[in-house]
Amino acid sequence: MKCHGSRAYGRRLDLGLLALRLGTGGVLAAHGAQKLFGWFGGGGLDATGQAFESMGYTPGKLNALAAGLGEAGGGALLAAGLATPAAGAAAAGTMAGAAAVHAPGGFFAQGGGYEYPAFLGLAAAGLAVTGPGRYSLDHKLGHALNRHWMVPAALIGGAAAALTVVAQRNKRVRQAAPAEADEV
Repeated sequence: MKCHGSRAYGRRLDLGLLALRLGTGGVLAAHGAQKLFGWFGGGGLDATGQAFESMGYTPGKLNALAAGLGEAGGGALLAAGLATPAAGAAAAGTMAGAAAVHAPGGFFAQGGGYEYPAFLGLAAAGLAVTGPGRYSLDHKLGHALNRHWMVPAALIGGAAAALTVVAQRNKRVRQAAPAEADEV
C-alpha cells in the first residue's frame, strides 16, 4: 500500500470528492427544481410558497424562492465543483432551515425528523471546507472562486443568514401556537 502522499491516493481522493459532489449536489439540485419549477413531482413556486407560509416562513413565496435557489443553485454548483465554498454554504444554510421544520419530529426521518436535511447540510458544508478536488470546474479555473479565505467567509455568512431566517420563523411559530390552541 502506498503512502497518503502518493499520486494514486490523490486520484482516489479526487474521485471520492467527485462522487460526493455529484451525489449531494444532484439530490440538492433536484429538490430545488421541485420547489422552483414543479419538476420531479414538486409543487412549484406557488404551491411551495403556500407550504412555506404554513410552516412559518413568511412571505412564503419569497422564502420558497430562496430555498429553491439555495438547493438548485448550490446543488448544481457543488456537482460541477464551481464556487465550492459559496455553493456548500448556500446549500448548508438552506438545509438548516429545513432541519428547523423537522426538528419537532426528532432525529430520524421515518418519524418526520431532521436526519435527512441535516445530512445533506453537513455533506454540503464538508465539501465547502475540503474543496471540490481535481475533477472540478474550480480546479480548471485555477480556484479563482475557491480561495482559502472564502471558506470561513461563506460558512459564517451562510450560518448568519440561516440563523436569522430560522429565528424569525421560530418566533412566528411560537406566536401562532397560543392562537391555534385557543381555537381548539
